[in-house]
Amino acid sequence: MSRVVVTGIGVISAIGNNVEENHHSLRAGKTGIGKAQFLKSKYAGELLFGEVKLSNDELKELIGLEASSNFNRTELLALKAFKEAIESAGLTKKELHSFETAFLSGTTVGGMVEMEAIHADANTNTEPSPFVNSYRSGAHTERLAKYFGLRGYTDTMNTACSSSANSIMLGARLIKAGKAKRAIVGGVDSLAKYTVNGFNSLQIFSDEITRPFDANRKGLNLGEGAAYLVLEREEDAVCRNIWGEVRGYGNSNDAYHPSSMSPEAVGVRGAINGALETADLKPEDIQHVNAHGTGTENNDYTEVHGMQQIFGEIPPYVSTKSYTGHTLAAAGAIEAVYSLLSIVNQEIYPTLNWQTQMPEFNSKPQTEYSNSVDIKNVLSNSFGFGGNCSSLILSKVE
Repeated sequence: MSRVVVTGIGVISAIGNNVEENHHSLRAGKTGIGKAQFLKSKYAGELLFGEVKLSNDELKELIGLEASSNFNRTELLALKAFKEAIESAGLTKKELHSFETAFLSGTTVGGMVEMEAIHADANTNTEPSPFVNSYRSGAHTERLAKYFGLRGYTDTMNTACSSSANSIMLGARLIKAGKAKRAIVGGVDSLAKYTVNGFNSLQIFSDEITRPFDANRKGLNLGEGAAYLVLEREEDAVCRNIWGEVRGYGNSNDAYHPSSMSPEAVGVRGAINGALETADLKPEDIQHVNAHGTGTENNDYTEVHGMQQIFGEIPPYVSTKSYTGHTLAAAGAIEAVYSLLSIVNQEIYPTLNWQTQMPEFNSKPQTEYSNSVDIKNVLSNSFGFGGNCSSLILSKVE
């Protein structure tokens, strides 16, 4: 069966507007979490966020859109990362427009970023705002497909924080099943009142930069961003630059609680074991883990508990959410890009802001940058509300 390889990547986050800038910040241990400049919320001045450092107008200028165009922030972030990914892969217009090119994108926020417009549109007898068609979660996917002239299979994943990991998984499965020749996969989420208010009601925000896997962790910082990967069959990628292989993937739902994972780590173990099985790898074949690592009490305990049951001694693991904040549906794709950067450059980016080991476990995340590693396989975890747990294995192509 054909291997599924990654031939293009694109990303925008709080630590950079493209792959190169993100890579530089990861190497430098530079967080992008701070006070929000562009978020319209009463909490903008109180809490810390991983906000992209560009206004909507600046995003439009960077992408090459007219200032008057009515793209919302979710769509703008997606456009920026998508464009970089297809340019990175060198996809032609013919390939983009082919019915054999699938497009799968994950989001939770979608057009809900325009909350004021939603309220106005619901209470007006006059013409609605230009954003009236963007409220559905799938609207950004349709907008991108139309903008780039995509005609192949298109779908939107909404499984909370595992959404873009699941889009990568589905894209790889479509290619392996012969349903698509290539797939552009990933996800996007922007900061919005809806999610800020929702997470605030759960009381899981930290009043400082998040401390993943720390005994004194206080919670998460919300972030925003987008990332997309171009997946192709290996035999179709002979003239491409190959970043790595999507070798394994697993999805499991523990059905435990709407916003917490099973303390027995049922979903975590199911996702990781599923990824190992599809990759035909053993636990000892994993050299590095990009963990979900939100900095919340439940997630960090459950993730380490699950990994310890599988690995015994866990491979060097980190949480890059200490750089970007928790980017929700975009997290899986952003962290897949970071995992590929680890593989290509043979380096591990440290977890930031960690101080104290969790008393329940005899392990801690890696807190120092390292480039003296031999990485062949990286496990990347993404766990969503409702217990939707997904794990990917990205591997070096030799």
